[in-house]
Amino acid sequence: MSGTVVLGLDVGGTSTRATALTLTGERLGTGRAGGGNPTSHGAERAAAELSTALREALRDVDPTRVRAGAIGLAGAGRLRADPAGRAAFDRAWSDAGLRCPYTVHSDALVGYASGTAAADGTILIAGTGAIAAQVCRWRLDRVADGHGWLLGDAGSGFWLGREAVRRLLADLDAARTPGPLGRRVLATLLGDDQVADRPRETVDAVVQAVTRRPAVELARLAPLVVVAAAETEPVAVTLIERAAGLLADSVARIRPAGAVDPVVLGGGLLTGGTPLAVAVTAELARRWPVAPLRPAGDGASAAAWLAARDLPGITDPAALHPLFVPDPPVDGKGVDLDSSQGRS
Repeated sequence: MSGTVVLGLDVGGTSTRATALTLTGERLGTGRAGGGNPTSHGAERAAAELSTALREALRDVDPTRVRAGAIGLAGAGRLRADPAGRAAFDRAWSDAGLRCPYTVHSDALVGYASGTAAADGTILIAGTGAIAAQVCRWRLDRVADGHGWLLGDAGSGFWLGREAVRRLLADLDAARTPGPLGRRVLATLLGDDQVADRPRETVDAVVQAVTRRPAVELARLAPLVVVAAAETEPVAVTLIERAAGLLADSVARIRPAGAVDPVVLGGGLLTGGTPLAVAVTAELARRWPVAPLRPAGDGASAAAWLAARDLPGITDPAALHPLFVPDPPVDGKGVDLDSSQGRS
């Protein structure tokens, strides 16, 4: 099997990433394209982005060497239940010259695999949305939240953005001068951080700025909260602490007390050393003090590992894991919410 290649893809709302690896972990090619989530963009556009990423990853690889592939996708169940969508993905796969099978996994399972080779454990994702899931023998078992911005996603980027606006409106209603976070929210929404002589005029302008855009776009304010919390701004610190508690509560709904298997933290808000990642890590360590806590890594590499572990002749998949999935960088620079949308 020395010539065997496997393909992994991580498909999100704004980007599609592909990687081709040998069974020794040698990275032969990578590809990147636009958002490939068929739920968000439609099956044909999603398949076109998939095709672009595949062709780029296979530019210097003979596709006949590829023995297996896996795709991590938010809303994987919907794709599997949609014949037209699956047919579009099948065409993109075969048009790239691939003749091997591929499997479709939820982004939650791929996110979990990017952090550990353990067959059982928990994944917690916080990006635009938020979801927690229990993994049992490499299958998703119980799931908590991931209900979308209207009904759930507690502690997510959307939640942080909405709460930041609510705090701002409460200050304006009470004729209080907004603090540093409130002024940042004002500047982002209105282009100016000044409050009108009649605060109600500013209230009305903020409400209009929010309601004339899709509600989920409140998540774009989450990085403001993260940055302000890093500067110890009191309102932002409080919101981060509340979000951490809500996310830990979601985990507690599905994870037994006293569990010792690993917890993987994924999504733009829980990776890169953000204040929320620090707060959630501390809260989870308090509730499950013996459990290993691991950051999620590269989703495309993890998908490739999921493809490789089921190949004939692979007797120790765990030994392949460190070859396939590099340790994630920890730099604390910025928040990329799309690194996982927090949808399953």
